[in-house]
Amino acid sequence: MPNYIIRPSPALQGEVQINTSKNAVLPIMAASLLCNTPVTLHDVPGLTDVDNMAQVLIACGAAVKREGRRMTIRAESLHQPLDAEAVHKLRASILILGPLCARLGDAEVPLPGGCAIGQRPIDIHLRGLHALGAVASQENCLASAHGRLRGNTIYLDFPSVGATENLMMAAALANGNTRIENAAKEPEIVDLADFLIRCGAKIMGAGTGTVIIEGVPTLQGTEYTPIPDRIEAGTLACAAAITEGSVFLSGARADHLRALLFKLREMGMIVQEDALGLRLRGRAKRGADVRTLSYPGFPTDLQAPMMTVCCKAAGQSIFLETIFENRYMHAVALCRMGADIRTEGRMAVVHGGRPLYGAAVEATDLRAGAALMLAGMAAEGETRLSDEGGHINRGYEQLDEKLRMLGAQIVTVSHPAPLTNAAR
Repeated sequence: MPNYIIRPSPALQGEVQINTSKNAVLPIMAASLLCNTPVTLHDVPGLTDVDNMAQVLIACGAAVKREGRRMTIRAESLHQPLDAEAVHKLRASILILGPLCARLGDAEVPLPGGCAIGQRPIDIHLRGLHALGAVASQENCLASAHGRLRGNTIYLDFPSVGATENLMMAAALANGNTRIENAAKEPEIVDLADFLIRCGAKIMGAGTGTVIIEGVPTLQGTEYTPIPDRIEAGTLACAAAITEGSVFLSGARADHLRALLFKLREMGMIVQEDALGLRLRGRAKRGADVRTLSYPGFPTDLQAPMMTVCCKAAGQSIFLETIFENRYMHAVALCRMGADIRTEGRMAVVHGGRPLYGAAVEATDLRAGAALMLAGMAAEGETRLSDEGGHINRGYEQLDEKLRMLGAQIVTVSHPAPLTNAAR
């Protein structure tokens, strides 16, 4: 797995293209299992998670063909996933539960893996499928749903993105109308609905708290290009905020990043929006208070990069993580680099403006790895970032290369290398 040697970076300058969203591509890949004819997806990013989801679909009997950034999925004939190891590798593999039950009337899916950032139970998924008429349960590390689905009203105790996606897909082929209340509102939900509608589904209200689905007998494949990755765009925006750069993020959508852009402006950044992307200029000068929330609130996936920004900004910043209970693992590594961070439960207090120093640190999860890469760019001396788990490449396509294009001093190596000029 790649490791990174990171040295102090100059002000980032230039333009980079934002990739297609991993969090949009994965559910759309799962939704292709609902279609009787081929699905073709364009601009599919080269990510480990995408490769793993392709293996999950293959394990269910689908044929997946990748040609550059185009992916074709044929799911005419399906069965229960035969490769449990492929399912275990990926948290998003739970998204095949609804489509398999809708297509086959029967689904048994081994419980998935993913980043160890806290509990992510699937009980909301199972209760929703039960409301649609399935006998749904979880036991012996297996999630199952059996029975023909029929429309119903479903209330989600929490606006779970995964549960909303799973239930939208299941309801698309259910008999009758389904109403999902307290649904997630993320842009990826809207993108999945748009894809399903292109396939012949009847869905209204995606992006609001109430989604209504009128079930149809079958869905047909289509060609589709998913939305840009708002988390990649946000991470690169945080990189600009640390280095006092002038960066244009081509393809980034400001309407998907309102919470982050508000905070960056509050901290002293200049943010310019246009139809082609986002330009960020200047540096984050002041701290900010950040509370992660379901969309349109501040994304939990940008909490770690934003904490790195706050380490360099003057003054105190307070973080409240409301989504995952174990998402401050990066704070320990940042403190090793000289940051002043105190965590207690779901709260973290950052006293910013202190210098950071190069150190040997480890990526404990996907977003933490990106945050530490940014911290190394802002640190004195040399930072060695170890990513033996391959976390960064699960969700960022060539993040190191994009930062190098903007002027960052990052060397990617196959094996850990000794620090040569670490200040601490």
